[in-house]
Amino acid sequence: MATIKVQPLLVNYKTLEEFKRFKEYGNQELAMLEDLESNIVENDSESPFFGIYYGSALVARMSLYRVQAKYDHYFVPPQDYLELWKLEVLPDYRKQGFGKALVDFAKSYKLPIKTNPRINSHAFWERMDFQKAQYDMERDLGENPLIWMPSGVEEREVTE
Repeated sequence: MATIKVQPLLVNYKTLEEFKRFKEYGNQELAMLEDLESNIVENDSESPFFGIYYGSALVARMSLYRVQAKYDHYFVPPQDYLELWKLEVLPDYRKQGFGKALVDFAKSYKLPIKTNPRINSHAFWERMDFQKAQYDMERDLGENPLIWMPSGVEEREVTE
């Protein structure tokens, strides 16, 4: 199989149209569409979305947000980290390495990563070396985040 290339997705109407094929299409994309309609956005605008094309079809995507160290409640030492959201591979393209390629791309930043996995996706995240974060009721608000830490980073202890 050819090398899988992860690329930034442009914030434009074509990308939003492609997102409609994904199950996790939702409010965030709709808000982006409204922004686009009210402000013509240049194709070189910085986008938090990354994807993989198979031919001309977008078959996998994720969003990646950098969170500043001052908001870090997960890692020691406190530092910038990435939040990985909406990782999804279209059903016909699963089990071909596209999800792993997206996660490996995120890991290439060499920053800790936090994600809130969808139901029934824990096995995938465990294969990607993510672990359950210690649950903190105030911080996690009912979510069950998973984290990945590069060398030299540890999970912050939860204090009662």
